[in-house]
Parts: sequence; C-alpha cells; structure tokens
Amino acid sequence: MNTTNFNFFSRNVLLGASATLLVFSLTSYAKKIKFLASSVVPSARGQVIIKKYKNENYEIKIKIDELAEVQKVEPSKNMYIVWMESEKLMVKNMGYIVGNSGAISSKLKAGFKTITAFKPTKIFITAEDNANIPYPINPFILETTRF
Repeated sequence: MNTTNFNFFSRNVLLGASATLLVFSLTSYAKKIKFLASSVVPSARGQVIIKKYKNENYEIKIKIDELAEVQKVEPSKNMYIVWMESEKLMVKNMGYIVGNSGAISSKLKAGFKTITAFKPTKIFITAEDNANIPYPINPFILETTRF
C-alpha cells in the first residue's frame, strides 16, 4: 500500500512540474541572436535577446562587449543608434546605446533595452551625429542576420 501511495504521489508531482514548465514556456519565449563580426569595430561582439509577450509586444535587449567609444570610430560620430527592421521591412530608430557609465563604459561594455509593438526581423547599429534621425545615414557598425 505504501508503494502505491508513493508512486501516485511521485507521478502527480512529476505531472505538476511538467505542466508548470509547459505553461511557463508558452507565456513568453526569448530568442538570442549574435551580432555578425564588424569590419568597422572588429573587436566588438554581442547579442540581441528578443522576448515576445502574450500581449504581442517584443522586448529587445542588447549586450555588447569591446565596443569602441563612438568618437574613436572613423569618421568620428556622437552616438551609436540602434535600428530595428520589422517584418514589414520598416526601419525604425529605437534609440541610442547607453554603457554601464556614460555612453560606453570604461570596460567597453554597452547595453540597450526597449519594448516595441512591431515584430523585429533584424537589428543593426550605426554611428551617427544625431539621435533623432529617421533613417540610418552611416554604415552598419554591428548587425544581425534576418531572423
């Protein structure tokens, strides 16, 4: 009788844990995409993490290591701008990159986080003079493949 109760208990715990894991995995998912190697800032490397929420919004997080200060890029610029291409091939200025202290940290680490209602298909970064430009003017510093 004890063995039957233990097996019943074990099976219920396993089913409960499996159901919880399934529900958690269906509520949102995160996709990680690495940036391609850069010819402008060859040491820079990083990734984009995209998480879709139940309300159809997307959270975009960017983590970058070894990103040179934007003034040291040729030609010198004022800021790095993050761009998103959506599934409708619309390009949108998402904002500028902020480092751990200031624009880029002394350890050359930078990050970015935003929420959008548009489904992203590609993320790229340019070095620009102005944060409010409607489309990229300069070559890509970092970019992902289409996903």
